[in-house]
Amino acid sequence: MNHLRRKIAEKFSRNIQTRLTGYFLLILLPLVIISLFAVERSRDILYEQAVERTEMALASALNHFDLALQNVEEISTLIAADPGMNELLNKNSSSSPDLIVDFAFILGQLSNSVSVNRFVSQISIYHQASNMFVSTNFGGRKLNSEPQQAWLVESARSNGTGISYVMADYPVGDGQTFGKMIGTDTFSLIRSMDLYNSERQSNLLIVSFNKNKLLNILKTLLPSENSRVSLLNEKGEVIIETGKGGGDTSLSEDEMEVTKDSDYSSWRLALVQPKKELYEETDQLRLYTFTIIGLSILLALIISWVVYSGIASPVLKLSRGMKKLSHGEMNVQIDTKRKDEFGFLIQSFNRMVSVQKHLIEDHYEQQLRLTTTELKFLQSQINPHFLYNTLDSIYWTAKNYEAEEISEMVMNLSKFFRLSLNKGREVFSIEESVTHLHYYIRIQQLRFLDNFSVEYQLDEESKGIPILKLLLQPLVENAIIHGMEGKTAGGSLIIASKIERQQFVRISVQDNGPGIASERLQYICHELSLMRARSIPSLSQDEENIKDLFGLRNVFTRMRLYYGNEADMTINSTLGMGTVVTILIPLDRCASE
Repeated sequence: MNHLRRKIAEKFSRNIQTRLTGYFLLILLPLVIISLFAVERSRDILYEQAVERTEMALASALNHFDLALQNVEEISTLIAADPGMNELLNKNSSSSPDLIVDFAFILGQLSNSVSVNRFVSQISIYHQASNMFVSTNFGGRKLNSEPQQAWLVESARSNGTGISYVMADYPVGDGQTFGKMIGTDTFSLIRSMDLYNSERQSNLLIVSFNKNKLLNILKTLLPSENSRVSLLNEKGEVIIETGKGGGDTSLSEDEMEVTKDSDYSSWRLALVQPKKELYEETDQLRLYTFTIIGLSILLALIISWVVYSGIASPVLKLSRGMKKLSHGEMNVQIDTKRKDEFGFLIQSFNRMVSVQKHLIEDHYEQQLRLTTTELKFLQSQINPHFLYNTLDSIYWTAKNYEAEEISEMVMNLSKFFRLSLNKGREVFSIEESVTHLHYYIRIQQLRFLDNFSVEYQLDEESKGIPILKLLLQPLVENAIIHGMEGKTAGGSLIIASKIERQQFVRISVQDNGPGIASERLQYICHELSLMRARSIPSLSQDEENIKDLFGLRNVFTRMRLYYGNEADMTINSTLGMGTVVTILIPLDRCASE
């Protein structure tokens, strides 16, 4: 993820077309956000208003249902407490002509009750003594199923003087439902007869509701043909339902449900409507909004491309030409037919390249000769002015007279001069340079009667790095002359090299001499900073007039000529502890030289 973010940021910072496109899209961003917010807010407002209207309609319908239930319950109370009916039911215990006459009278009374209430479809009474059903729907009928008889008796006893409601699909025994037993397809009210008699028989009153009348109330609530309205009991079971529901009370994510509970019966009305119907108009508005946003983004891309082609494209061509020029390609030319400011800028660039090419061709050889002369001049200041053959003669003379120290000194000096007079090679590896340098150090050890020791701390990876010959000799000479002179014993000289950050080779010459006074050290550092600020040709020209710090100036000037401005020299010294001179040489310039 971070890699992708960095890649996008790099693309954005380096490509003008990407930035132009981003800026145009950024201008459109507030409009897009406001448009989307307005659409979503309108959907929320529409939803809230629809819920509010639906709750008001459900509350009105639920009040209608509560009134119907109260009316039916009052009728059931009147029938269950009617003394005449209860007397007829209690005195007859078996089938007889008198029982038939009494049931006919009861049936007439029940029919009158059905006729005065439009929400009642039928009223039935179960007579326990005769196991007979008296119903306004089918007249009289004997119930032969013992499990059904037992269920009816148990219902009468468990209800007491209370009321309960039974669904038509409730099982009552022998594989039959309550609805099939009494011949109804809707829910019914059941309660015991003879309410005020504590020794009453298990006679049961059943009042079935008129399903069509109840559905007519629900149908007025339907907002569309794909919605449904359900009347649920306190257990969440569907009592009646209208619309496309099929008794399924589950709710999907694409549907909206609004419910209203009854304070009287603990029943609940629920309306379910597909959200796509509710949001049909706002969805069209959202589609228009998305279309406008898409067209705006496309227009932003087209405009950015037009602007890029007219303005940024010539700038990109000019940038590519400059990159080629910076890599040394002097024949670069940019084709253009523009007559505006960009055309003038590109033509000026082409002229500049031509002029620069001629200048380089005219002055390159002159500058090269000057640099070569400077290097040879600096090296000539270090090279000895006496011949190797003379030293060889001195060496054999000392051997003849058995002067071993003189002969060793002359032999080391001879080897040192042999390499210094070598005109074939200008660079040696650090390991070869230290080996050559050891000849000079051994001469100085003999001179100072071995009052100092030398230690080489060369990292393996740095030994093969090539450096200029005789680059370290002036630094070692300064360390011996200014650091070891005056010591009788215990002197130490450390020459170290290592690779630093895979970019530089660090070479240091350290001694444990008396160190440099702070004023002198500040002067030396100041002179080095002045040399850093000068141009390369002027460095060696100053050497003709300045004799102070000759060795340091020589080494610093040669480093800058060969290795460029990245090469550097630092000096650190502490009184009484010693001095460390460090040079930094870029590895890439070492390889190229």
